[in-house]
Amino acid sequence: MTESEKPLVIAIDGPAASGKSTLAKLIAEKLGFFFFDTGVMYRAATLAALRAIGNVDDEETVTCLTENSCIDVRQASCEDGRVMDVLLNGEDVTWQIRSLEVEQHVSKVSSYPGVRKALTEQQRQIGLRGNIVMAGRDIGTVVFPDARYKIYLDASAEERARRRFHEVDARGEKESYEKILNAIIRRDRIDSTRKHAPLKAADDALIINTDGKTVEEVLAESLEFITRQEQKQG
Repeated sequence: MTESEKPLVIAIDGPAASGKSTLAKLIAEKLGFFFFDTGVMYRAATLAALRAIGNVDDEETVTCLTENSCIDVRQASCEDGRVMDVLLNGEDVTWQIRSLEVEQHVSKVSSYPGVRKALTEQQRQIGLRGNIVMAGRDIGTVVFPDARYKIYLDASAEERARRRFHEVDARGEKESYEKILNAIIRRDRIDSTRKHAPLKAADDALIINTDGKTVEEVLAESLEFITRQEQKQG
């Protein structure tokens, strides 16, 4: 299969609250592509486990629950700040998966090979439709290593905690900055050291540190990179 025949996938990777979902959404809007935040699938799997057994410690049970859960992602059905609908067995859990409890446990669920295998396959099937911008932690390295364009966003833990704090506060929820920062640092450690598909930038990815940069600046840099790559490929 030639490069032009492959499904066009733009992979946006990075740690929690680095801005990858925001960037992916803006690129998708600019290019008329479908935006897919793969992280919501792991959050939904985490929520399913917390609801069913109250914890995420039993790897076999969590994996089995994930394999038998119907996790779907659709275009946003209402204007309440969401960028997409996330359905767990038909229930809209778009905001439930953003709770701090899910945030504190999702990295452990994401580290389970069986969970990643089940969800990665679903992500690939969606990506095969083409013209899609996928945001996650291992899109450019594992899910779609042959993605035509790869971008990796990074930022300091402090900057990312500030962003997440403002997101939570805007929804009327109350969590301290320190608690959010500790959760992000913990998640970074788990994500970057897990044996299966650890968080890292693909060798051929454009790496952008977003500290001190506006969303518009990051978007412009990313679109310029995509344009340059298009020109190289003729």
